[in-house]
Amino acid sequence: MAEVVRMPKMSDTMTEGVMAKWHVKVGDKIKSGDVMAEVETDKATMDLESYWDATVLYIGVEEGKAVPIDAVIAVVGKEGEDYKALLETETTPAAQEEKAAAPAPEAKNAEAATAPALSEADLEKMGVTVVRMPLLSDTMTEGVIAEWHKKVGDQVKDDDILADVETDKATMEVMGYAAGTLLHIGVEKGQAAKVNGIIAIVGPEGTDISGILSQGDAPAAAGKTAAAATPETEAAPVAAEQKEAVTADGGRVKASPLAKRIAKEKGIDLAQVAGSADGGRIIKKDIENYKPAVAAPAAQASAPAAEKTGTTIPQFIGEEKYTEKPVTQMRKVIAKRLSESLFTAPHFYLTMSIDMDGAIAARGKINEYAPVKISFNDMVLKAVAIALKQHPNVNSSWLGDKIRYNEHVNIGVAVAVEDGLLVPVVRFADGKSLSHISAEVKDFAQRAKAKKLQPADWEGSTFTISNLGMFGIDEFTAIINPPDACILAIGGISQVPVVKNGAVVPGNVMKVTLSCDHRVVDGATGSAFLQTLKALLEEPVRLLV
Repeated sequence: MAEVVRMPKMSDTMTEGVMAKWHVKVGDKIKSGDVMAEVETDKATMDLESYWDATVLYIGVEEGKAVPIDAVIAVVGKEGEDYKALLETETTPAAQEEKAAAPAPEAKNAEAATAPALSEADLEKMGVTVVRMPLLSDTMTEGVIAEWHKKVGDQVKDDDILADVETDKATMEVMGYAAGTLLHIGVEKGQAAKVNGIIAIVGPEGTDISGILSQGDAPAAAGKTAAAATPETEAAPVAAEQKEAVTADGGRVKASPLAKRIAKEKGIDLAQVAGSADGGRIIKKDIENYKPAVAAPAAQASAPAAEKTGTTIPQFIGEEKYTEKPVTQMRKVIAKRLSESLFTAPHFYLTMSIDMDGAIAARGKINEYAPVKISFNDMVLKAVAIALKQHPNVNSSWLGDKIRYNEHVNIGVAVAVEDGLLVPVVRFADGKSLSHISAEVKDFAQRAKAKKLQPADWEGSTFTISNLGMFGIDEFTAIINPPDACILAIGGISQVPVVKNGAVVPGNVMKVTLSCDHRVVDGATGSAFLQTLKALLEEPVRLLV
């Protein structure tokens, strides 16, 4: 009998997985234990193994696609077996997409009932342009019509300013890029319109626009509307801040908002551009065709006074560029969990300076005999483990209706990887030697960067350490890693002047900051823990007792 293969839950925080690579194809014979695919979770890329001796009958997820936990990703069974009836009773990712894409019967009826009386082809043939409220800033949701420069019945040209729109940041000019008669004004002066809402319609005089108005604020997909991008126009009505350029003799330079914007982007002085529209108005093609004139030596020599009295700003033309990448599964979960932690758990922070002279001397002696090199991070981890045994309230978790006080000490160590952050756990750290801890942390770091960690490696922490000292960071605050109640942020060791026995002498100081969940840990509790940690690191022999 055919069996469905579902997306497994490979970590405690996993909600979906990305099919990184299929190692089988339809028709392949597989055995129990064979690797069928590689799945990218929020923390690692893991192998998906077969539990059957069978033939692959169906693969429902393409490589690179993400699917939720328990979704059907494949079907296996006997060669030639009919599996379609089984798929009909299951929810596959492909079926979910088809279902989401198919409109409901009610939606189809509603679309039919509200269909515009005029088709897009009719609008284009009749030369009608729908002018919509443009998105004039990144935070804008609506705009207020501050002033109309035209009224219904007026003739307009493609570079005429139709209205001034007040946004949340400035008052801007709006052009519709339409030639004809202003047939309709949809928003009165002083009223607001949502972004992409119809604010005006331009077309031949006498055109019936009732069909256009019946479609409401639904954006037009094509035709001669302000929202339809063509090589000659913008994707929406163009706006520019109302800043006037001035000619050399003090006169006003007339330019369309689009021309002003392009000139500003290219660093072109509008006073140097000749306008080809009515009244010498500068439009888009004038800017695109503009070529800066090379000043003659004679002209330069004739104006020495001007050079002395003013600063000449050289022309610089830059290009705005960016790259966008899809958010990885790891980054999605980091964003979700840390946002929940920061905005749910009431954080407070305690910072303490620790004299590391004793730790530096002790580490030098230890490394003369240790089988592996001991780092300061290893010493901090061991000191934290011992301090947690003395302060069990810090080694705790908030569980909503109860607080769990952990008697074991499992310390998570934040490790930076290419896609984000992983927190493998050193279990029972209080009972392990410095050499054991050092070897374990190094192994975790290597496997984390190679994406070879398993769920058991990052689950079950009771406290977390995040160390940025190796990057030259003096001090910082970290967000608690739930369900832990605290996280310790470790800065670098800095050589600073310190006072010892009444004299100022060179010293080595490390700052640590404890982030605490105030639902579990109070200020006095956190402070007592830091005092114990400070004593252990300032007299490292205590780590061996």
